[in-house]
Amino acid sequence: MSATPCAPPAATLALQDRLFHETVLARSRVYAVRPPTPFEKIDVGDGVSAFIKREDKGPMHAYKWRGAFNRMATLTPAERARGVVCASAGNHAQGVAIAARKLGCKAAIFMPMPTPRMKRAAVAEHGGDAVEIILVGDSYDEAAAAAKQACRERGAVFVHAYDDLYTMAGQGTLADEIVMSGEGPFDVAYLSIGGGGMCAAVACYLKRFWPDIRIVGVEGEGQASMKAAVAAGHPVELAALDIFCDGTAVRKAGENTFPLCRDLVDEFITVSNAQVCSAIRLLWDRRRSVVEPAGALGLAGLLSQRDRLRGKKVLTVATGANMDFSLLALIAAEAGANGKVRRHIRFTLPEQSGGLLALLETAFTSQDILDFQYGKTDGAVGHPVMGFDATDAEFAALHATLGAAGIAYADISDHADVDFRIIRYDPRTFRHPLFIRLQFPERAGALRDFLTLIRGTASICYFNYLYTGERVGRALLGFEFDSAEKRALLLELLRNSARFRDAYAPLEAEVLGRMLAV
Repeated sequence: MSATPCAPPAATLALQDRLFHETVLARSRVYAVRPPTPFEKIDVGDGVSAFIKREDKGPMHAYKWRGAFNRMATLTPAERARGVVCASAGNHAQGVAIAARKLGCKAAIFMPMPTPRMKRAAVAEHGGDAVEIILVGDSYDEAAAAAKQACRERGAVFVHAYDDLYTMAGQGTLADEIVMSGEGPFDVAYLSIGGGGMCAAVACYLKRFWPDIRIVGVEGEGQASMKAAVAAGHPVELAALDIFCDGTAVRKAGENTFPLCRDLVDEFITVSNAQVCSAIRLLWDRRRSVVEPAGALGLAGLLSQRDRLRGKKVLTVATGANMDFSLLALIAAEAGANGKVRRHIRFTLPEQSGGLLALLETAFTSQDILDFQYGKTDGAVGHPVMGFDATDAEFAALHATLGAAGIAYADISDHADVDFRIIRYDPRTFRHPLFIRLQFPERAGALRDFLTLIRGTASICYFNYLYTGERVGRALLGFEFDSAEKRALLLELLRNSARFRDAYAPLEAEVLGRMLAV
């Protein structure tokens, strides 16, 4: 979506002039606290010369401290004595805490109750006795409403996370560091948008020095409040809000940030959560750094348009790295590599011995399977689910292969039962079952080798495997047999296998009993 090409009104131009002027003034305040963050070249492939501003390397691992400190540094002595109030789900709160301690100002910080403990602990650590943390409500909107009520009651100043000129100006100082780096000029800048403060200020500053630079505003698909505002001609409230990128999850664009972003941003784009995860992975691969989802939005936008950037000089900002550690598992599961995305396919196969192996030999000769979910529920037809990373071209090739082989399938990548790994099975359909835990080397073809070994001796009735990134893979497998004698034959085959005899363990009797309970 491109911004409206008409000339900005005089009031907006005046606002741009004031924002630029305040950003220049903010430099002396911000640089008195911390030195500039790194500005590094990063390899994104396809002949693109890309640079990334590493705000994740700042004093609180995010850029928000710049705006909070600049806003609070402009308080009058009387305002500072009354204290400040803010609402935040994390990064802005940390910025206010840093400023409160540095400036000797009391701060009441309202945070939603589900705010990760890591972020609450960081606020307390940065602010010490200068801050009071109040947990209110289940969302930012509820916390913000309580914070504004507290402002009225206390006569305190509300320090807004983005919709304030002084806050924006402080955030804009990162653009000053980009200009002063000597790496410019740049052709394109990919800037993440939550409320729009950082994007507006950085765009304003960069365009003063490089008028021809193209600004691309990047939002998450389920939180594109600025794109919605531009389409409507005024800020509108989103009915639903995706909070995977929690640092940019803003339901409604700011009254001040909206006209600035509308007139300074040349194009608005959205990226999926999977694309964000892929950007996080690329930064890990290139820099061994892990940023939070919101911190990778700009890079995700850059990667989504990489094919049109060959020969161009582009920049983006890694805005933060404050993330709950437990989120890493989800990111790893969603992140592809080299333009690939995670897909899950449900196949329809006849229930017969060797069916899964035949599928692997037909369609997955070179594809690494990263997720395998299957449980027998019917005596005639099975529906195994396989997850793998693939580019659009690779998926199209698989589609052609499956079509030529007459194998029925469906893309269920967005199904909740797959996301939550709900593997349905009916133990009443199992005949003389055997369940084992299998450990195998994580390499292409290892599972296929195992299935080849047992071909003709057993039918699979249960399969549960998920790639974890370790050197070994672990799976829980269930087999069924025509007779107890054939069941014993498979165990003998495994005991005599040089490759697998030490890699399997039959399921404990009590665990097996629970799995087979009807």
